[in-house]
Amino acid sequence: MTCRPRHRTALTALALVAVLGGCSDSGVDRGANAVSPVNPGFVRLLAQADKAMANGALADAGQKLDEARSLSPDSPDLWLAIARLRLRGGEHLTALEAADRALALGPDHAPVLLLRALMVRDAQGGTEALTWFEAALEADPDNPDILAEYAATLGDSGHAGAMLAAVRRLAEVAPKDPRVPYLQAVLAARGGRYAIARSLLARSGMAARGVPAALLLDAVISLEEGNADTAAATLEPLVARQPANTRLRELLARAMLAEGRDGELVARFGAEAMLPEASPYLMMVVARAYERGGDRTQAARLLDRAYAGKSGGPVLLALRDGLPSPTAEARGALLAGRSDDARDRAARLHAKLPASADVANLVGDTMLGAGDPRGAMVAYARAAEARRTWLLTRKAVWAQARLGNSQAAEAHLMRHVAGETETASAVAALANHKAMRNDWTGAALLLDHAVRLGAGHDPALLGQRLRAAQALGQHHDMRRFAGLLADVRPRSLAAR
Repeated sequence: MTCRPRHRTALTALALVAVLGGCSDSGVDRGANAVSPVNPGFVRLLAQADKAMANGALADAGQKLDEARSLSPDSPDLWLAIARLRLRGGEHLTALEAADRALALGPDHAPVLLLRALMVRDAQGGTEALTWFEAALEADPDNPDILAEYAATLGDSGHAGAMLAAVRRLAEVAPKDPRVPYLQAVLAARGGRYAIARSLLARSGMAARGVPAALLLDAVISLEEGNADTAAATLEPLVARQPANTRLRELLARAMLAEGRDGELVARFGAEAMLPEASPYLMMVVARAYERGGDRTQAARLLDRAYAGKSGGPVLLALRDGLPSPTAEARGALLAGRSDDARDRAARLHAKLPASADVANLVGDTMLGAGDPRGAMVAYARAAEARRTWLLTRKAVWAQARLGNSQAAEAHLMRHVAGETETASAVAALANHKAMRNDWTGAALLLDHAVRLGAGHDPALLGQRLRAAQALGQHHDMRRFAGLLADVRPRSLAAR
């Protein structure tokens, strides 16, 4: 592994979801300081490979890159293109190898540094990625792609001032770049200025073009403005495109509840709310729909589960429309209790795609479901080399706890929260671990942060914060959180 750039900042950031890609043609611009190959045929082959990748013709792109490699095997641009091709093909782990080779050949090559920054952000979070973005900017200070991604990472860490400065710089070097008003809209929405955010988002044109993050921002603004029907209409196609995205599904459930679509909400999310993986928030939203529909017994049952929080047991992931067939088949086998069948399916898929982080994740799931947490940890660690999501961390934490490694489980959580300071559920999970060790001061600080992030409607979180206040003798907070808890769990619905 190539050494990372020198650490020049103490900023902490959260890895931003997915968003700004698609604003430039190639995802990685070769920039003014690119290492220019002498052979014009090499340049032409790289351009043809880029075009083939953009059109989804990955095999054709691979052939072009093989030809280019025969002309200039030690070009960092060649290995950058190979890394991008491998990422597009789901070969996440060999993509890392190609990116590191590109970096060794061009340690100051800005496009390579940008790709490496994005990879580090996916795998380790924004804290580690910021140094790579800064190194890329040092190599090419006027690169719009680097500035946009750097600004997004800063903003997602809660450093609004630093983000604003980066966006202003982006506006100077690329005044017509649609990411300028989009990022300004993000800042405005975070500051509660939704009308301004709406205007800026419209100016960017990114929601109209169907960029997922812009659509998500549009839906969030609509919800905050009280336009639940508009938010739901925006979220429906997003959920269809990303069926495993828990945040999108919870936002859609919230919009449906606010719109009064109680029966439809229960039909769509009722079964999911009963699963072990369901969040307390989703349980609460579905319970409200049951309550308004007159089924107070089911509402009370879900509210009690939400108040109690998660059991800490293994997560059986739901089957949803739109999942890749191998994933759906393995999940189906797990849910049906056929753990050996699920493990065999995942093993066969791994033999075909050994460099895929997604397949390694699936292998870990089947091992966990088969009662092999140690084997699951090996698979999850491999998947985390390329992409460490909160769901992956949750599963790794449970596996470590099952093995009796409570300190390792908490270390996983601490590392994740350090890289993703604004993932409320991760912050709350770390708080729970601190509470189990009677570190009520640390737990209270983390829970207060989670509430600031918008998790103040989670009854499990509020109950834990109330216990922290009692343990610390915080009488004002005891009254405050008892009142908040009563608001989300009415006495009249308590199970009899």
